[in-house]
Amino acid sequence: QVPLEESGGGPVEAGGSLRLSCVPTGRTFSSLGMGWFRQAPGKEREFVASISWSGSNTAYTDVVKGRFTISRDNDKDTLYLQMNDLKSEDSAVYYCAVCRSWDVCSASEESIYWGQGTQVTVSS
Repeated sequence: QVPLEESGGGPVEAGGSLRLSCVPTGRTFSSLGMGWFRQAPGKEREFVASISWSGSNTAYTDVVKGRFTISRDNDKDTLYLQMNDLKSEDSAVYYCAVCRSWDVCSASEESIYWGQGTQVTVSS
């Protein structure tokens, strides 16, 4: 069983917005950091954003700063990624991940669980 399930992806025009969500399918991960990664065709998976267990620490890759916001609701056991002003280069499969520790994680090696991904396609 895949431990995480993403939703909210789809087609959108450049300049538009989407909100991705991620929920666990079994155990809760509210005591661990979580993050979003993405992978475009022909490219390696890359870090997008991460948040600590409490939400007090966040981290973003430079190209999404000011446009994307990561957040979490531990009462609802849900992780979010609000994506605004989307660009064609944001098109990718977006993966939700659980970090090894309570803090943020920005490398795939620092993540212990993954979802199956949700496709985001931005048309210009």
